[in-house]
Amino acid sequence: MDSKPPDTPRSGPAILAALAALFVGVGLARFAYTPLLPAVVAAGWFGPDQAAYLGAANLGGYLVGALAGRRLAARASRAAPTLMLVTGATFVACAAPLPFAWFVGWRFVSGLTGGALMVIAAPAALRVVPPARRGLAGGLIFAGVGLGIAGSGLLVPQLLKIGLGETWAAIGLLAVVVTLATWRGWPTDVQPPRESAAAAAAAGPWPPSATMLIVVYGVIAAGLVPHMVFLVDFIARGLGAGITAGSTWWAVFGASATVGPAIFGALADRIGFGRALAFALTLQIGAIGILLVSSGPLALAVTSIVVGAYVPGSAPLVLGRLREIFHDPARQQLAWSRGTVVFSLGQAAGAWLLSVVFAHTGDHRVLFGFGAAAFATALLLDRVAAILEGRRRSG
Repeated sequence: MDSKPPDTPRSGPAILAALAALFVGVGLARFAYTPLLPAVVAAGWFGPDQAAYLGAANLGGYLVGALAGRRLAARASRAAPTLMLVTGATFVACAAPLPFAWFVGWRFVSGLTGGALMVIAAPAALRVVPPARRGLAGGLIFAGVGLGIAGSGLLVPQLLKIGLGETWAAIGLLAVVVTLATWRGWPTDVQPPRESAAAAAAAGPWPPSATMLIVVYGVIAAGLVPHMVFLVDFIARGLGAGITAGSTWWAVFGASATVGPAIFGALADRIGFGRALAFALTLQIGAIGILLVSSGPLALAVTSIVVGAYVPGSAPLVLGRLREIFHDPARQQLAWSRGTVVFSLGQAAGAWLLSVVFAHTGDHRVLFGFGAAAFATALLLDRVAAILEGRRRSG
C-alpha cells in the first residue's frame, strides 16, 4: 500500500503548485499558441507553413521532455519551478520577429519543459494527498491545462490589441508571476529508497494490465486529435459559421476543460478509477459520434462540453488507475512517465495521420469518425486491461 502521506497539512499548497505547473507548462506553452498562430501569420513574421512547424516543434519538445522528466522526479521541488521559469523565458524570447530557427528552438524548449512538468508535477503533489482524496486532487491539478486553454482564449485576443510582441512578453511575465506565487507550495522531495527508476522497472514482473492501460492512453491521445486540432475549422469553414462562431465554441471547450478533470476525479473517488475511466470512454464515443449525425447547436454543445472536459480529464483517471496497479511510488512514477511518452506519441501520430486524411478528403466528419472509432477501441482495450488486472490479483 502507499505509505501515509508525510506532509498532509501541505497537500493544499502542493496541489496548487502542481496545478500552476500544468497551467504554465502545458496550458500556456502549448495552447496559448493556438490563438497566437493566426496573428503571427497576419503580422508577416512567418508564413502559414512556418507557423504550423512551430506547433510541431512544441510537440517534438514535449516528447523529449516526457522522456527526460522521470530523471527529475526525485528533485521535483527544485526542478518544477525552474522548468516553469524557463517556460516563461521562451515566451519572452519570442517577443520580436527574429529568424525562424530562433523561434523553432524556443518552441522546442517550451514543449520540453511542458513534457517534463507533465511527468513530475502531479505525482509529486499526490504523494502528500490522502488516498481517499486523490481522485479530486488529481482532477484539480490537471485542471491547470484547462485553465490555460480557457485563459489563453480570453487573454490573447485582448493583448493582441496592444501588439504581437507585447503579447508574447506578457504571457511570459504571467508564467513567471504564477511560478513565484506557488514556489513554496512544492512538498519536500523524497529520494527513492536505494533503487533508481531503472531498478524499479526490473523489480518484479511488469503487469500486462499496466502495459495495456498505457496503450489505452495512447489511443485516447489519437482520439482527441480531431477536436483539439480541427473543431474550430469544422465550425468556421466546414459549417460555414465563421471564425467568431468557431472561437465561441472553442471558449466553451476550454471552459469545460477547466472543470472536467475535477468532475472526473471526484467521480473516481466515489466509484473507483477503473469504472470512472470506462464510463468516461463511453461518454466520448457518444459525444464525438454525435457529429456524424448532427451539427446543430445542441450537438455542438454536447461535443464541446463532453470532449473538452476529457482533454485534461483523461490524465487523472489514467494516473489514478496506474497508482492502483502499482503500490510502489518508484514504479508508479515510471509507469506514468511511460504513459506520458505514449500519449505524446499517440497525439503526434494522430495529428499527422489525420492531416494527411483531411488533405485528401477535405471532410471533417471522416476525422470525427476516426475519433469515435479510436475511443471505441480504447474502451475495448480498457476492458481487456481490467480482466488482466483481475486475474493478476486473484492469482
